[in-house]
Amino acid sequence: MSASKPKSLERDGFWQRGRLDVTFLSFVLLLVTIGLVMLFSSSYAYSYEYYGTSYRFIIRQAAFAAAGIVAMLVFSKINYHFWKKVCWFVFIPTLFILGALLVFPPMVSGMSVKRWFAIGPVSFQPSEIAKFAIIIVFSSLIASNQKKMKNIRFLIILLAILGITCVLVIAEPHISATVLIFAIGIVLLICGGLQMRYIIGGGALAVGGFALLILSGAISYGSDRIKYWLDPWLAPKDEGFQTIQSLLAIGSGGVLGRGIGQSRQKYLWVPEPHNDFIFSIVCEELGLIGAVAIIILFALLVWRGFTVAMRSPDKFGSLLSIGLTFQVGLQAMLNIFVVTNTIPNTGISLPFFSYGGTSLLILLAEMGIVLSVSRASNVEK
Repeated sequence: MSASKPKSLERDGFWQRGRLDVTFLSFVLLLVTIGLVMLFSSSYAYSYEYYGTSYRFIIRQAAFAAAGIVAMLVFSKINYHFWKKVCWFVFIPTLFILGALLVFPPMVSGMSVKRWFAIGPVSFQPSEIAKFAIIIVFSSLIASNQKKMKNIRFLIILLAILGITCVLVIAEPHISATVLIFAIGIVLLICGGLQMRYIIGGGALAVGGFALLILSGAISYGSDRIKYWLDPWLAPKDEGFQTIQSLLAIGSGGVLGRGIGQSRQKYLWVPEPHNDFIFSIVCEELGLIGAVAIIILFALLVWRGFTVAMRSPDKFGSLLSIGLTFQVGLQAMLNIFVVTNTIPNTGISLPFFSYGGTSLLILLAEMGIVLSVSRASNVEK
């Protein structure tokens, strides 16, 4: 990764020149396509039971996927330095929205947690934007202040920005988004040149403090999740039900799976199988081989995103690509860990697969920014 920033890039104007990375684009489109197929397969029974039609979720998700692909291609043409100029105009309003969620009652009916912000019929989780906001703010500050990365005052400013964001998100409460935002911030600090002693010391304090809050019961939401993670059979018909049904779905898939559309657990056994636990239906229908293939596809996407980062002509582009790609990889990994009961249930979605139109739209737009960085490294001389 180059620490210098070519002046020509800043003068290129609003639109980014160059050829986009077709390999990265192909991985994204393949994941979206498989995700839509599995969303329809996992959701049609639930959709028919509660809404009288099998197509409620797939129609909405396909529409957002189409809009997201258009947004991805448009964002791939926007000079990625644009995000450096507007980073604070994204970050500060995001903090205000996160704060507003804590003051007002839940904006989506039926929700006991304050994660959703509603604008008419459209609702979204501000934590999704918070992930993006942290990435562009950290990338901008670190790229513009490389010589200050060993300055403790500058480090405190960065950690304060990260800490305020995490506090607002965990207060919703949304533990999985908090972990993601914190991890993204730390990875960008490491890639930006943070000294190892600060990484080890700060990481130990953060993990220790977070664990203490959970185990002490200060965050009862998290402590309950840990209890039923250790033994879901403590409440097999309540809190442990989803985990138990997920494991049954995974086990019944075997090596080759039952076949697409042949899941049994999606028939109102796995609660809302099209959401966070969609990977259990993937395992049941596609088996071990299909599940591993999807995991490999996510790994290839991350690898290619990091390749784009290494080829970026400047530090800002490198950090942008690393942050956006790492977000997808870590979120996918955490979701799979949750579905297999490797870690407690944190309410985290599987990128490109789980139902959520606005989330998919934002994610595809972010992939467009990675493609914009790839264009900059493929400008014909």
